[in-house]
Amino acid sequence: MKTAARLQLFRKLPAVDDVMRDPAVSALVASYGHDSVVDAVRAVLTRLRQEITSGLLNDDNGALELALSGLPGALENQLRQALSYSLQPLINATGVILHTNLGRAPLSAEAIEHIRETAAGYSNLEFDLAAGVRGKRDVHVDRLFRKLLSSEGEISTIVVNNNAAAVLLALNTLAEGGEVIVSRGELVEIGGSFRIPDVMAKSGAILREVGTTNRTRTADYEAAITERTRLLLRVHRSNFEITGFTEQASTAELVALARKRGIPLMEDLGSGALFDLRSIGISGEPGVLDSLRTGVDIVTYSGDKLLGGPQAGLISGGSKLITRMRSNSLFRALRVGKLIYAALEATLLTYVQRDHDAVPTLRMMRLTKEEIGKRAEAVAAQISNSQFKVEIMDGESLLGGGAAPSSVLPTRVLALTCEGLSADELATRLRVSEPPIIARVEEGRVVLDLRTVFPAQDAAVAAALNRIVS
Repeated sequence: MKTAARLQLFRKLPAVDDVMRDPAVSALVASYGHDSVVDAVRAVLTRLRQEITSGLLNDDNGALELALSGLPGALENQLRQALSYSLQPLINATGVILHTNLGRAPLSAEAIEHIRETAAGYSNLEFDLAAGVRGKRDVHVDRLFRKLLSSEGEISTIVVNNNAAAVLLALNTLAEGGEVIVSRGELVEIGGSFRIPDVMAKSGAILREVGTTNRTRTADYEAAITERTRLLLRVHRSNFEITGFTEQASTAELVALARKRGIPLMEDLGSGALFDLRSIGISGEPGVLDSLRTGVDIVTYSGDKLLGGPQAGLISGGSKLITRMRSNSLFRALRVGKLIYAALEATLLTYVQRDHDAVPTLRMMRLTKEEIGKRAEAVAAQISNSQFKVEIMDGESLLGGGAAPSSVLPTRVLALTCEGLSADELATRLRVSEPPIIARVEEGRVVLDLRTVFPAQDAAVAAALNRIVS
């Protein structure tokens, strides 16, 4: 488009004040507020200027006149988009139970109700009702952790905002200015480029690497101990495994060494299960009880992974060590609020009551391949559009969240192809549907694993598929 023609189109764009005087736009002001509508007008006019500059709007097709005639509608769309929630619920059909990008563990109905009750008014977060004096917020969950870990002696637990914070607080309390011995094969990087060595550096502790990437023996730890050693550290390898020519000191061996040399042993489990994963066919993933029973002094783990609760960092261990962490000024900066305590308390109560199926994460893990297959057949029967080719196939679900990276759960999946749409295009349409549905693309097909879809959402999945190509 020539410069003169472009300038002529720019002159046709109305001023903000002129748009605001339009009766249809005045009606939007009543609903959305003056300032919000002004922002929307500026955003829409800026978009029109960009489209003129790029040549999308020109004199040949009358597109600019058409766009200007639909300005009130464009403004309303802009306002709805700008003032709607960005964080929104979706359907996870990936089969990854603890999907970090999708919010990890969904909360139980009991946890959601307890949050509602606690958030709607005041609560005894830090008030001792019996004594009528200020209390400690830890008591609401520590009492439940003591029940769950009671066989392990005098164990206490404190809560911070995530597991990285738990590691930071523990290292700062126990090893600031001193050395922490850790295997080179455990210097992991977790999601978001957070690395254990970086967290350790922030804590004020000094990293002392021992062994090699694939082989670290107990003798390597012992040889590295000096008068500056404050802590032995074991780190769970999240999201990967080292196999082949490998060797790793056992937890029991490190416990014995720690006792012999009078140095605490800390284990960062990352996920941290409070139930036996072997009951669902997954082995080799240590649980919190496993570590404490073996004699580990301090265990750090997440609340929103295998535990199935809210995002939180949990530190369980000997009461004397936990008391030191509680008195660290860093603890106040990392502590959590009443909503996390409410969700965590409700989640832990289901464990105490042994009602594991009340926790969505645990319920999903325990679903059988046959149960998922029957649901997949029911959804397939509801897909009425002839453009779809639907197959029900064997598949594999993942725990996710860095837990048991090489372990899978057998499942049955819906494998879809759609006439006229590539697999990527179909996945995109599912992603922008209402509600959004997140699926996998494998070998030119869209794959839906109902393990991570709530049964009440099955009908919404079928309806979305029928709607997508209608």
